[in-house]
Amino acid sequence: MGKRAIKKEETAPAGTEEKKVAQAPAVSSKRKVESARLCVESTYNNTKLVLTDMNGNTIATSSSGALGFAGAKKGTPFAAAKVGETLALKAQAVGVKEISVFVRGVGSGREAAIRGFVSRGTVIKSISDITPVPHNGPRPPRPRRV
Repeated sequence: MGKRAIKKEETAPAGTEEKKVAQAPAVSSKRKVESARLCVESTYNNTKLVLTDMNGNTIATSSSGALGFAGAKKGTPFAAAKVGETLALKAQAVGVKEISVFVRGVGSGREAAIRGFVSRGTVIKSISDITPVPHNGPRPPRPRRV
């Protein structure tokens, strides 16, 4: 068994601590987009946001699972708000000023994701609910014979 090397960390003098500043995540886009679409998919277990341009080409995406939330915490409004805030930072880096929101699903993070996105200063042009609703559903099971 050999000896292990112990590394000593140098500490800065008291009072010279650096504050961590939230920076916009790097988005590899060469073009600027003024208006975009925000697609919110909110299920009971997760909340996913996709930011696209008006033609439907994806600019940025995020979800509560991608931010590190796990299990039942992914479906909470708090996680959805954090997803909205992180995607808003990516949208600011591209230059998005106004968005049209399309909401799909019945989860608890529907409104929270939109509020988190708008908290960074983006204008909402319209909100529309595109949750799929079955007209008649599948064929019912046959009667049980006893």
